[in-house]
Amino acid sequence: MSTTKTELNMAAQRGVQACKQGKWKEGLAVLGQIAELDRQGAELNGQFYSYLGYGIARYERRVKEGLALCQHAIKVQFYEPDNYVNLARVYLLARNRRKAVEALTRAMKLNASHNGARALAHEIGWRRPPVIPFLSRNNFLNRILGKMRHQLSQK
Repeated sequence: MSTTKTELNMAAQRGVQACKQGKWKEGLAVLGQIAELDRQGAELNGQFYSYLGYGIARYERRVKEGLALCQHAIKVQFYEPDNYVNLARVYLLARNRRKAVEALTRAMKLNASHNGARALAHEIGWRRPPVIPFLSRNNFLNRILGKMRHQLSQK
């Protein structure tokens, strides 16, 4: 069966869209088929690898493979916040919270209002760094300045 690069990319977009809508079983089936067909390396977009990686890690419990796919997605498409969010999710599955927070930080730098990144950050209890980084979070100055920063960000 001969498939063109354009057909593969369109099918990949359908699979990613299904995953975004929460239809993981359907989306992973499509993405898995594309991965099988794409043995010659058609250079699919990063979201294909990202969603395939997260799906494999979450639903098939193959975390190492999922992590490798998500990292490859960032190499292919480093400017897409969804790729970093999926990488953070896989890091959480691998029980590496520090790396997950780093990935979310990169996602938020690309798009501070990204709904997926904000929701995941809230879910894991991510806090902003202390105002004065060389002092502890519990230091009196950091606590006062942190409260002031919070008040200013609410306005």
